[in-house]
Amino acid sequence: MYVTASSSPSSSLLRAASAYSPTLFFRSSFRNLTSTNQASLSVINHHRRSLTSTAVRSFHCSVPRWSHRLDWRSPLNLRSEIRAFNPIIEQLQRKFATMAAEHPFKAVLTSLPKPGGGEFGKFYSLPALNDPRIDKLPYSIRILLESAIRNCDNFQVKKEDVEKIIDWENTAPKQVEIPFKSARVLLQDFTGVPAVVDLACMRDAMHKLGSDTSKINPLVPVDLVIDHSVQVDVTRSENAVQANMELEFQRNKERFSFLKWGSSAFRNMLVVPPGSGIVHQVNLEYLGRLVFNTDGILYPDSVVGTDSHTTMIDGLGVAGWGVGGIEAEAAMLGQPMSMVLPGVVGFQLSGKLRNGVTATDLVLTVTQMLRKHGVVGKFVEFYGDGMGELSLADRATIANMSPEYGATMGFFPVDHVTLQYLKLTGRSDETVAMIESYLRANNMFVDYDEPQQERVYSSYLELNLAEVEPCISGPKRPHDRVPLREMKADWNSCLNNKVGFKGFAVPKEAQGKVAKFSFHGQPAELKHGSVVIAAITSCTNTSNPSVMLGAGLVAKKACELGLQVKPWIKTSLAPGSGVVTKYLLQSGLQEYLNKQGFHIVGYGCTTCIGNSGDLDESVASAISENDIIAAAVLSGNRNFEGRVHALTRANYLASPPLVVAYALAGTVDINFDKEPIGTGKDGKSVYFKDIWPSTEEVAEAVQSSVLPNMFKSTYEAITKGNPMWNQLSVPSSTMYSWDPHSTYIHEPPYFKNMTMEPPGAHGVKDAYCLLNFGDSITTDHISPAGSIHKDSPAAKFLLNRGVECKDFNSYGSRRGNDEVMARGTFANIRLVNKLLNGEVGPKTIHVPTGEKLYVFDAAMRYKDAGHDTIVLAGAEYGSGSSRDWAAKGPMLLGVKAVIAKSFERIHRSNLVGMGIIPLCFKSGEDADTLGLTGHERYTIDLPRKIDEIRPGQDVTVTTDNGKSFTCTVRFDTEVELAYFNNGGILPYVIRNLIKQ
Repeated sequence: MYVTASSSPSSSLLRAASAYSPTLFFRSSFRNLTSTNQASLSVINHHRRSLTSTAVRSFHCSVPRWSHRLDWRSPLNLRSEIRAFNPIIEQLQRKFATMAAEHPFKAVLTSLPKPGGGEFGKFYSLPALNDPRIDKLPYSIRILLESAIRNCDNFQVKKEDVEKIIDWENTAPKQVEIPFKSARVLLQDFTGVPAVVDLACMRDAMHKLGSDTSKINPLVPVDLVIDHSVQVDVTRSENAVQANMELEFQRNKERFSFLKWGSSAFRNMLVVPPGSGIVHQVNLEYLGRLVFNTDGILYPDSVVGTDSHTTMIDGLGVAGWGVGGIEAEAAMLGQPMSMVLPGVVGFQLSGKLRNGVTATDLVLTVTQMLRKHGVVGKFVEFYGDGMGELSLADRATIANMSPEYGATMGFFPVDHVTLQYLKLTGRSDETVAMIESYLRANNMFVDYDEPQQERVYSSYLELNLAEVEPCISGPKRPHDRVPLREMKADWNSCLNNKVGFKGFAVPKEAQGKVAKFSFHGQPAELKHGSVVIAAITSCTNTSNPSVMLGAGLVAKKACELGLQVKPWIKTSLAPGSGVVTKYLLQSGLQEYLNKQGFHIVGYGCTTCIGNSGDLDESVASAISENDIIAAAVLSGNRNFEGRVHALTRANYLASPPLVVAYALAGTVDINFDKEPIGTGKDGKSVYFKDIWPSTEEVAEAVQSSVLPNMFKSTYEAITKGNPMWNQLSVPSSTMYSWDPHSTYIHEPPYFKNMTMEPPGAHGVKDAYCLLNFGDSITTDHISPAGSIHKDSPAAKFLLNRGVECKDFNSYGSRRGNDEVMARGTFANIRLVNKLLNGEVGPKTIHVPTGEKLYVFDAAMRYKDAGHDTIVLAGAEYGSGSSRDWAAKGPMLLGVKAVIAKSFERIHRSNLVGMGIIPLCFKSGEDADTLGLTGHERYTIDLPRKIDEIRPGQDVTVTTDNGKSFTCTVRFDTEVELAYFNNGGILPYVIRNLIKQ
């Protein structure tokens, strides 16, 4: 389960290169040293390999078959390469030994003894620095500090960077820049496919430029979990899992084959097959190491992931957060991640949750508090007496929703609760002992039984857990929390309010409308607020046994009282791992969930990311023909309009037991305190309190049903794959053979005509405004992941290539094809573009002619005429899921700059990574206050020489009608300026690798 690098001679043939070398030539050469020569290095050099800018890791791992690129080459294949490098081996050894011996912090390399004798390994000791400032650092900052010390080479990571982190209390307010190297990278398939496409394309670019294609290989462990492709096509059936998986493989065979090729073509890459679980739950229960032991060097686990909810692992005490796909690709290739040293909000928890209050209620409350406080770009670190009242799963639920409250991380330092969870999930006693010993020795463990030294935080918040009350969030944003007792009143306000995040503007006379229809011969009806989708889904909640078993208890009580979910409500249950199925069966509660229609439909994200599948035709027609504001209730983390389903305009986030309760009620227009949910078999009214389990009932179910052997057996099984995955045949070549006719995998044009000379900085001249947005435009608006509308440019493209409508699949599944994704950019059917004067949809005005066109068609017309374009936006532009296509797509459309009031952290980084200029209006200004309509032409006065541009400097924007205003350029670091100078991060990486 924990990948510990072997130090055997054979494994040394397969080790990643040391980034200590000043050139990649040395790195690639070092990989091919013979075991004999490798053994001749001194012991200290052997240890130093893991202290480099990328933690060196053996590919000969303890995990059978499923481990990262086991035996990727045979010794026979290596012999000719070894002979070719023999003349320089001695020189390499001398160079490497010298550099290893010169590690700036070698004096604090300390042995960690085992209790029974011997040692676990060596580690870079923070206490050995003997600096009192370190004792006051937040635990999350200590992880950044250890990484900087271990990777310090005075080239990519300098001693000055270490000092900045040690002096965090004084340097963080100054927004100083530091490099960070994570221990590993995490991907899911929606973001993983384009990442592997980019890596394959980068190999082609290296080849065309006459360089070594083997330089394009991950140098840190890369875990890719396929979980975003399963759709809820079949529900309310014992056979739903198998039926949906068969459809998943039919739709995605080409993508899955490509990923399986990538797992063999690229070293150090692990692919977890479909049907295994949700990436973040697999990470929590299985992949998370907490502490690496690589070649005898111990260091904390840390991870960056291409899914914004990578933060879920923070609940385990592993520092992890979401980054753009292109940033992740650079991290894979050994590039340091440049980041602003973050402030840390200390969040003190006290008290205990009241009876019947769930972790979901808690996280929605925390989300609202932190959104109000303002934590964008910051870490949040939880502490206090209340920590002991939260299970590890509860902590992971809170950490998971970091993107929703805006923080980079929501971090829970490791304590005894963490260690108990590690043992529950099958980690060995020896491994847990090593983790505890290391973290205690390096002052990274919290022992609440001992006096706590006061830590310094940038700001402070406090919550008494007893004050949390049952709630849900919606109808269009995760942070719009509604106490359950106020839900009916809030819903009626939403019907009355003007169209917006809390309004639908339904006329008074239409609010009582009833749409009657026939559902498979049975009379049925829908009203505003009727629930048509009820989904227990998402990594946020399905990893938490208390709320999953709580849902089962609600279903059981309802069955016993004679309540039944209406058959036209699309119900589904998608666990985050097979462990959930095991404990639901062990408890006997799955039987009752099935009776209420919550059959297991698959192991993946499903409804939470828009893979909710079609509604029954009769239900869909009743909604559309009567303009019903239909509702979805899901245990997810995102409820932006148009994401869950095109026909559910009201979408509420709720705990799994509340999902079952609302499904039973059939509407969100209900006061659970006063109105009955339904009528029981005895003819009496059944109320919410009659079906809601107590905290004690839930705890008893968890205690008796969640067992350690469930985790062990589940993860032993997924290492073997499944028959459909194992039957996929893939080529053995290391260069991908692109199929020009493929509509799933296509060679992108990013490196077309690329030369070794960077294109340089550039401004924007006389650009047209492609789109004019208001606030809270999400990545779902910019690059939707859901279904492809039959009249869209992407649909026309697929139809012209012989793809039938039934085989369109989703945008998310086609992210490996730039031709589809460019056409899917700004294709969300709920897009609100001010140029359309109130009309909603994926169109815009082509300013020169005044024609109304699909956004893609307008963009192509601008490009064909040689015109640049820009986008105007409000606050929180690019919020929502981490989605590199939300930057790649606009770049392919010809967008040169986005001018917004503010940007979501990951999306701003993605724009920079694709060479798009992010600009912020000055405080108090926006397009409206400046009188900008979007019909102007815009010129951005940016210097042509990169050394004349500073991070965060002001620039002047002028329009062709005489307006002029000042914006801040959101290149936040010098490294980002280098990316811009090179036309993006990937061209920058390629040029650097070739030069090295």
